[in-house]
Parts: sequence; C-alpha cells; structure tokens
Amino acid sequence: MGEFAGAVGILAGLCLFFGVVLALANAKLKVWEDPRIDDVAGKLPGANCGACGQPGCRAFAEQVVAGTLAPGKCTVSSAAIIADIAGLLGVDAGGEEKRVARLACGGGKSQVRDVADYRGLGSCSAAAVVAAGGRACPWGCLGLGDCARSCDFGAIAMNAEGLPVVDVGNCVACNDCVVACPLGLFSLKPLSAQILVQCSAPLTGPMARAMCKVACDACGRCALDAPAGAIEMVGGLPVVRVAGFADVLATLRCPTGAIQCVEAGQFAAPKRLAVSALSLGRPHVRAG
Repeated sequence: MGEFAGAVGILAGLCLFFGVVLALANAKLKVWEDPRIDDVAGKLPGANCGACGQPGCRAFAEQVVAGTLAPGKCTVSSAAIIADIAGLLGVDAGGEEKRVARLACGGGKSQVRDVADYRGLGSCSAAAVVAAGGRACPWGCLGLGDCARSCDFGAIAMNAEGLPVVDVGNCVACNDCVVACPLGLFSLKPLSAQILVQCSAPLTGPMARAMCKVACDACGRCALDAPAGAIEMVGGLPVVRVAGFADVLATLRCPTGAIQCVEAGQFAAPKRLAVSALSLGRPHVRAG
C-alpha cells in the first residue's frame, strides 16, 4: 500500500511540475492575437476558396485586420457583409474587379469531328489520356464536366454542345475549374476583358478548320483590325495583350468565330452588328 501511495505521489508531483513549466512557458512565449480576427473570420462565408489569394478565410481575416487587404477583396461575401466588416474595423471596404472563369475553346459537339467512339470513364482527366476522348482536336474541351463537378458554387453547367457555361453571377474566381481541367483551358479574367479567344489549337489554315469549324486558322485579321498592339499573333493564335483596349471590331472579320466579344457568359448568341465598309478604319459600329 505504501509503494502504491508513493507511486501516486511521484506521478502527482510530476504532473504538478510539468503543469507549472507549461504555465510559465505559456506566459513567457504567448503570442498576442488581435481578437478582431475572430470577429472578422466569423462574418466571412467560410468557403476557403482562395479567390482572395489567401489559403483560407482565417488567413484572409488576419490580413484584413492587419490592413494588408481590403474587405472587398473577398469576392464571395455580399456587399452587406463587406460593409459590416469595414464598419467593424473602421476601414474603407475597398473593391475588387470581378473576375470570372473563361474557357479557351468554343468547339462543341457539332463543331468538332469525332475520330473515335470514346467509351471510357466519364471524366475529362481519363479521356485526356485516351486519344483526346475520340475528338479530332486534342487541344479542345472534352465535354465530360470535370470543371462543373469541381465548382462548389454551382457556377458551371454543361450545355447541349457539351461545353461548360459559366454563370458570371455565381462565379467567384475560386480557381477550382482551372485546376480541374486537364488541358488547362480555363483561366480567370476580369469581366471587363470582353475579347476572348475561344481556341487553343496551334494549327493554322485548312488543317485547323478541318479539325474544328470554329478553330482559329491564324489568319491574323483580328490583330490587324484591333488598335495597334492590342492583339498579337503568337504561335498561330491571337493573344490579347491589352485587356479592355481591343474592342468588338477586332472580331468582325474572323472567318470562324474563334475570337468573340463576350459581355457576360460565353456561348450566348453573338450580338448582331451593322458595320459599314469604313469600319476597318475604326469609325463606329452600330448594334442591331
């Protein structure tokens, strides 16, 4: 009995000793944290989407409280929540130009030839390693919806052509679809950048058109018709160098429709335009 009591005493003494050591260490090494971080984090949506550039909402809250980022950098929060956070911290709400996911492909089922009947897994990642899912264009959208399944905000839906349509109202630029696409066809662009190149095939001329009806054939008319320096041909594809500077006139002579002026969501019916013969001299264009 005495040995048992001695053992208990020793254990109790050790517990007390280490408890004191931990208490002293906590008092000495404790790092003070602004309590407002918890308040801000509690008001954020908790999506942890990374659209703000931070690894999660907690990290974003820390940067907002520190004054490094403005509350408006969060593209998921509503205007009311952002205003609430700004009022709590006594800072300007700030703002962030809305960015949305854009697809660099317009080749749907009726535009791209099939060269094989793909019967594998219903996943773009799987089809990408099996002869491009049987499609003639190995650079184009596979249409199996990995991007739509990756979107936690319900912003992507597959249309009848097998192309992902992004709802710009629901898109928060979280980057998940960019990561999910095995061909790297998605990118995040400012909503104001309306001139989009909807083709990623590096082929030119008849070879490109034979593969896909809406492929860029590298004719270069868009670069010629855009303001100087706004669009440049690189590797057989037009690259918009100055977003917001190139306008709808750059798209009018495209023989395949590979370059489009998109005001909201992609793959909507294009705006009809009445253009005079002087349009190439860039006077004006009238919407019809």
